[in-house]
Amino acid sequence: NFDVWREVTADGQLLEDLAEVARDAALLHGLLMRTRDAPNSSEVVGHAPFALFPSPVPKSLFLQALAAQPLFNRLVDRISRDPEFLENVLASTIKVDDFTARLFSIYRHVLQEGPKQSIVLGLNRSDYMVDQDRDGGMSLKQIEINTIAASFGGLTSQMPDVHRHILGVAERLEDQKKILDNNPAAGLAKGLAKAWELYGSERAVVMFLVEEIQRNIYDHRYIENELWKRNIPVIRRRFEEVFKTGSLDQEKRLFVGGKEVAIVYFRNGYMPQNYTEQSWEVRLMMERSLAIKCPDIGTHLAGTKKVQQELARPGVLESFFPNEPDAVDQIRATFAGQYTLDMGEEGDRTVAMALAEPDVFVLKPQREGGGNNIYGSEICQVLEAVKGGSERTAYILMDKIRPRPSHNYLLRPGEPLRLNACLSELGAFGAYVRHGKDMVMNECVGHLLRTKSVEYSDGGVAAGVAVLDNPLLV
Repeated sequence: NFDVWREVTADGQLLEDLAEVARDAALLHGLLMRTRDAPNSSEVVGHAPFALFPSPVPKSLFLQALAAQPLFNRLVDRISRDPEFLENVLASTIKVDDFTARLFSIYRHVLQEGPKQSIVLGLNRSDYMVDQDRDGGMSLKQIEINTIAASFGGLTSQMPDVHRHILGVAERLEDQKKILDNNPAAGLAKGLAKAWELYGSERAVVMFLVEEIQRNIYDHRYIENELWKRNIPVIRRRFEEVFKTGSLDQEKRLFVGGKEVAIVYFRNGYMPQNYTEQSWEVRLMMERSLAIKCPDIGTHLAGTKKVQQELARPGVLESFFPNEPDAVDQIRATFAGQYTLDMGEEGDRTVAMALAEPDVFVLKPQREGGGNNIYGSEICQVLEAVKGGSERTAYILMDKIRPRPSHNYLLRPGEPLRLNACLSELGAFGAYVRHGKDMVMNECVGHLLRTKSVEYSDGGVAAGVAVLDNPLLV
């Protein structure tokens, strides 16, 4: 029902005028991204990629995603505190996936020592697409839940003003009123602030653990600035810097460059290439410390694809939500089909099923960051190579979601305007804080919409595939 793009396509001059206004509006409203891959360089800044118009999203499914987020917060927290579950679920994966094995080794070390910190902070994002069945019925299906370095809470907080500006210029005032308020940067900062207050030291800092090259630094800055507004001190450090200047005192308090660290907020450390041997030493030191980790190592492991697949098994959700059938139903309603590739008859059936119809599945490794999933004929290539060995247990298989395309113009710096058939992915941001046994904060703090051309199977905004967007509820 949202057809601004049709009118714009019919009037070439209007299209050019709106695109120029849109790019300036993105800069005016702070939708920024570094355009040069250089550490600490602010010399070249442009607008982050974004959609010219908001994309339609069914209202009932949008509200379903937001309502489910506090339940997913509780689920992730409970999984992170269940070592027997994590040990059993990841047993096959850690034998063949070195990255997951290194993380799990740290998890075991911390368990053996005993956790030093009873305050838990979780900032995550659950991602969905709208699946359309053969009869035209639509349902919300979860792609994954990101429990570490969930990004774009800062930049997407600027998107409502960008689209309001564009729709105003386009004289679509009724549609302009439909753009939703959205400020996950403030909500994520609220979680960080709550945990910092519970830590109990006004001199202690929140440390953003960041990458060497930070093209997406402004996404961080919006959250950081929300903390500074509350007079909460923030520092930004890389693994290398923590290795050189970090230490634990006798009480296991973490100090970096002489500053006590209340919270380690991971905006790095989610991919194997983020780590050197020194980085692994730093990760272990931080996990052993009194600092609040966001996420702690158990929460990081709770977000693995293998855990996602296991949760789809009958009875597993019930074990985490005993006597809460409504919670189980709400979560399970978002699950797409998930299938194990563990050794044995069940895994053999999964392999045969995937080889017979590769186009209806996605093969997913235990990786975050976008661009890692495997589709179509490549599924056959990978599975033919590993189907008889334990290497296949590094993957899970999932039903491929079939969303209905819409049309939009995707604006990227230096690229010409082109009308695209597009697919959108909806994210719901969650923030929770637990102090001992008490959940003192548990909220959905905003949403994210990313849109990409149908020609791409996988990849996010940072990977140069998707763009930032707003939902227009229909």
